[in-house]
Amino acid sequence: MWAHLDANMHMRHSAYADFAAQARIEILDEMGLDMKTFQKLHIGPILFREETTYLREVGVNETITVTTELIKAKKDGSRWSIRHELFKADGVKAAVIIVEGAWIDVLKRKLATLPEELADHFMQIKRSEDFAEIA
Repeated sequence: MWAHLDANMHMRHSAYADFAAQARIEILDEMGLDMKTFQKLHIGPILFREETTYLREVGVNETITVTTELIKAKKDGSRWSIRHELFKADGVKAAVIIVEGAWIDVLKRKLATLPEELADHFMQIKRSEDFAEIA
């Protein structure tokens, strides 16, 4: 989209993060962790770190696909790392985004854990081939 472009006429750096964030929200929703559930529990995802590796330019009106994989997690799903890969329509990888996060109690402003049932749902996110459990 036009709004995603920078002065060099390719996708601006922050748009990559926006697409990855949208992919995470969609995956969470598929796992039963939708915004209404988060609001009811007063819990939400929080990022500690986000790293993007840019591999290819994405231009105006190009179609991209974003993949999402769980690459690290504690057994209870309380801490996690997710890798997104953005692909151009021709299958060329345009970027890799890795985020490290957890859950926050939005009222207490402290780290939290998901209820066991929802943690089980979260842990059903597709795992990468190099998945590692965090101790």
